[in-house]
Amino acid sequence: MAKDLAIVLNNGGVNSAVVTAMAAQKFRPILLCAEAGGSEVTRLRKAYEQQVEYFKPYREHTLAIPWQLTLTNPAAPVAGAAGEARPIQQQLLELTPLIGIAVRFAAFYQASAVYLGLRVGPEAEDLAAATEYGQIWNEMQQLPCKLGELELRMPVLELEAWQVVDAGYQVAAPFDRTWSCLNQEDEPCWNCRGCRQREEAFQQAGRPDPLRMKVPANRK
Repeated sequence: MAKDLAIVLNNGGVNSAVVTAMAAQKFRPILLCAEAGGSEVTRLRKAYEQQVEYFKPYREHTLAIPWQLTLTNPAAPVAGAAGEARPIQQQLLELTPLIGIAVRFAAFYQASAVYLGLRVGPEAEDLAAATEYGQIWNEMQQLPCKLGELELRMPVLELEAWQVVDAGYQVAAPFDRTWSCLNQEDEPCWNCRGCRQREEAFQQAGRPDPLRMKVPANRK
């Protein structure tokens, strides 16, 4: 029996890769990448395309949403990349229109679930806010959208960053096809906030970072 379909919001980051791997265990994923920037292909976008190649989803869609620039800094990735340092309320407001887009695709494909790589960690206040938003998003799908069987899933929501890495190893997430650096170079700088947070997460998990291992010796 064929697997049901699931929409997965993926931006090329670590959380996205792990959540996509989780979704692929139960569903045929449809990857959806929404970019706030213009026509320039970002390094995160390249990582997303590498993940598409790895997961071989049922379908994939890349959408330009320039109006998102009025809501967020275009240099800061959406939907759970490792370099984020924005207040939880801002992240949730930014994600709301993206959830609407994902639900529209879910209705078109008759998907069973929408997966989101949002991670806020175990801190009580942030987790409570994100959980409440998740309940509201699910209610909006079930009532005005009349998609009662569609479920929004946020499987890494309350995890620490190192726990996401550990979970990713358990589901064979392609960490070598993810991007956390805030710069747009071919290789990570390993000095910016995103790189430092990524390195700390892998160290705390006691797991090797495949992307780190690919860096030439003169860049270590």
